[in-house]
Amino acid sequence: MMEFTRLIVYFFSGTGNAKQVALWIAGVAEATGIKAEIVNIAGIDRRHVHPPPTDALVGFCSPTHGFNLPPIMLHFLFRFPAGRNRVFIVNTRAGAKLGRMALPGLSGLAQLLPALVLLLKGFRIVGMRPIDLPSNWISLHPGLSDNAIDFLFLRFKKISIRFAERIMSGKRDYRSLWDILQDCFIAPIAIGYYFVGRFMFAKSFYASDSCDNCGVCITQCPINAISLVDNRPFWSYHCESCMHCMNNCPKRAIETAHGYIIGIIVLLSVVVQPYVYSTLSHRGIRWFDPDVSFSAVSRFVPNAVITFAVMVSTYRCMHFLRKSQAFRQIMRYTSLTSFRFWKRYKPLMREMERKGMK
Repeated sequence: MMEFTRLIVYFFSGTGNAKQVALWIAGVAEATGIKAEIVNIAGIDRRHVHPPPTDALVGFCSPTHGFNLPPIMLHFLFRFPAGRNRVFIVNTRAGAKLGRMALPGLSGLAQLLPALVLLLKGFRIVGMRPIDLPSNWISLHPGLSDNAIDFLFLRFKKISIRFAERIMSGKRDYRSLWDILQDCFIAPIAIGYYFVGRFMFAKSFYASDSCDNCGVCITQCPINAISLVDNRPFWSYHCESCMHCMNNCPKRAIETAHGYIIGIIVLLSVVVQPYVYSTLSHRGIRWFDPDVSFSAVSRFVPNAVITFAVMVSTYRCMHFLRKSQAFRQIMRYTSLTSFRFWKRYKPLMREMERKGMK
């Protein structure tokens, strides 16, 4: 016998994948007579969340960023009130298509960490499911073809509905645990991304000459991470790299500064870090020397601090130098996203075009 009479799904979504899954699940609930509500956590006060009603099935639906949940969802879960509700976790992963096959993404900590947090808060987990919708990280690859997007949406819409039907009928579904070995294997990458990598991503965006200061990126940013500096969009460290701004800019003006990121990596590895560790060694501090045991682990924190300091200074410098036409041309030709073949990703528009398809 079911112990819930309503459904609440908390979601965060950048380009719409996680929101679409939340809508599919809510649709199944309503079709079975269960009152459903989806809550965009980017639009509420996440510091003061009321406990869910005791008769509610609670879901958390989020994209996967850096083999983990994005910080906005992680921090929301950390603050979420304890309870005894049944809960499920859904993460949308970077899916792709090869021939007639759907290539799965990787979850990393995106299921395991929230499951641990919710268990410690007293909740009963009844569902853990990754959904491989089209990858939207166009900083790393071009947007997928319309054929691939349609294929993945139609396939995983059915999978999402089957998952929801099982949960609504009182059954359990722990599909994500099938991937536990590979997820544990890549967990260190997820930790590194949370503490270092996401800040580099946040400081890789810029507005090209096509930008007409329409303000769409600023007003539509889910977490208000973009502001105007020197009359140009400027990305703060609150940026979740959700790709909403880049994929929805009317002028395709938002780019990823690939050349800048490569330059920073070279600067850090060839100049800054060797200089810092050489200086420390000459001062008798040899804990960071390569010959010392666990040097890779011991260097993680100082490397993170050095990387953060370099990113803060150089990104602001890059923003200033963009006043130069020559510098803007260099940025343009070293950014892959500036080329026309580098497609953007707009799944909700495609979903509207598919309306009525089974």
